[in-house]
Amino acid sequence: MSDLFLVRHGETEWSRSGRHTGLTDVPLTERGRAEARRLVPLIRSHRIGAAFVSPSQRARETAELIGLHDVRVDADLHEWDYGGYEGITTVEIQRTRPDWFLFTDGVTPGPPDHPGETPEQVGERADRVLAKVDAAFANTEGCVVLVAHGHFLRVLTARRLGLPPSGGALFQLATGALSRLGTEHGRPVIAGWNVRPPS
Repeated sequence: MSDLFLVRHGETEWSRSGRHTGLTDVPLTERGRAEARRLVPLIRSHRIGAAFVSPSQRARETAELIGLHDVRVDADLHEWDYGGYEGITTVEIQRTRPDWFLFTDGVTPGPPDHPGETPEQVGERADRVLAKVDAAFANTEGCVVLVAHGHFLRVLTARRLGLPPSGGALFQLATGALSRLGTEHGRPVIAGWNVRPPS
């Protein structure tokens, strides 16, 4: 099986300030665009069999900037729905919930269009994406690339490695970073993580 590449979109104003950015469609900053462009040599050095991208503009623009073509937009790749915590920082949340931790506690409910997701619900979406990835591996030659979001890709990594969704807490992931999941002796492994080329 070929490698699965995970690309977190470039910087946005909200990611820079630490605001939880789930379904809010925030654009890339100029720095975020530069972060994406720096990944081009890493992507071009591999044969890409299939690529999937989140519907958000920050992910779609990142995919375009890194030179991906024939990218499939997949709604299951959207970021964690943060519900009532959308747009709020962890520091602000912990003023009233000092022990709050996203990967175990989830979020407080939001409005009908932002109801929020539990870690388990995000894990279910990640499992659906991984099933699509495996189907792509079976039907194409080359690597598969996912361009999406930090918290979602961390949960997806945990699920690929056989961990519960809360295991995503173990994998720090910066904006404009590339990670690679491969196999060793038939088992999934992290082959490269949080790679950010020098500016």
